[in-house]
Amino acid sequence: MGQASPDIITFGESMALFMPQEHKAIERATTLEQGFGGAESNVAIGLSRLGSSVGWFGALGNDPFGRIILKTLRGEGVDVSRVRLSEEAPTGMMFRETVAGRMAVHYYRKHSAASRMEPEHLDEAYIQGAKLLHVTGITAALSENCRRTVRRAIDIAKDAGVKVSFDPNLRLKLWSIEEAREVLLPFAAAADYFLPGWDELMLLYNTDSYDVVKQKLLELDAVKIIKGKDDATIVLDGNEETAVPFYKADKVIDTVGAGDGFCAGFLAGIMKGMTPVDAVKLASINGSLVVQMRGDWEALPEWSVVEQRMSDKAWVER
Repeated sequence: MGQASPDIITFGESMALFMPQEHKAIERATTLEQGFGGAESNVAIGLSRLGSSVGWFGALGNDPFGRIILKTLRGEGVDVSRVRLSEEAPTGMMFRETVAGRMAVHYYRKHSAASRMEPEHLDEAYIQGAKLLHVTGITAALSENCRRTVRRAIDIAKDAGVKVSFDPNLRLKLWSIEEAREVLLPFAAAADYFLPGWDELMLLYNTDSYDVVKQKLLELDAVKIIKGKDDATIVLDGNEETAVPFYKADKVIDTVGAGDGFCAGFLAGIMKGMTPVDAVKLASINGSLVVQMRGDWEALPEWSVVEQRMSDKAWVER
C-alpha cells in the first residue's frame, strides 16, 4: 500500500459482460462471448493505452468474473492495487443483445460487490497523491452508500488540491431524473472538468434551450465539455466558447464505449498539457476510432495511432 499514486485515479463498477456473436438475440443464440465493461474501467484502459499513469479501484466478487477483470486491467497497465475482492457479494453481470436492429442490455447488478462500496473503503492517501480524480454518475446511482463514497472521494480530492473530472453518465434505469438531479448537479459544481452530453444536460436542467443551459453552466467553475451538440463538442472555458467538430469515423460498427473513449482522450490530453480545446480534438479522434470495432474497450487505440491522426493538420487546426 506504500507505492506512489498514479497521475489519474478512477473507480466504479466493472461487470462481467455476455453477448451473442453476430449481433443475434440472446434467445436465438447457442453461445455467448464473455468479456467485461464499466465506464470507469473502460476509461482507465483508454488512458493507459494513451500513455497515462492511471489506477482503477472498486469492489469485485472473488469469483471467476472478478478475477478475470482484475487480471485484464493489470495486464493493460492499470494500477489495481486498491481493488477489493469480496467474499460476501458477487461481481455484477450484464447481457447485451440486438433485438429488431436495436441494442438491449440486461443488468444483474443488484447487491453486487460494487454496490456495497462505503466511504470507509477509500484509501485517502492514494487519492491525495494523484493529480486528477475521475468519477461518473453511474457509481452514485448504484446505492446510497455508493453515493456517499463518490461524494467523499471528491471531498478528499478537493481538500488535497487534486483536480476532479466528472462525467454524469446519466442512467435512468438506475434512478429517477429527480434523484439524479439532486446528486449529480452538486457533483458538477465541485468538478474542475465537467463532461456531460447535450441530451443529459436537457434532462438535468429540464429544458431544451441552449441559452438557458449555457447560463446554468457558466455559474460553474469547471471547464465544461458538452458532447453531441449540433455534430460538435462545445468547450466552455471561462467566458470562451469553442465548437469542435466531430472527427468523422471511417465506418461505424459499434457505438458502445465511444463516450468512454472520448473521456479517456480528453483526460490524456489534459495530462499531456494540452488546452481543453486541443484535448477535445484528441478525444474526438479517440472516440471515432472506438466505434470502428465491437466491444466496450477492446478498440481503444494506442497513443501512436492517435498521434498519427493528430497529424491531420487540416482537421486539427480547424
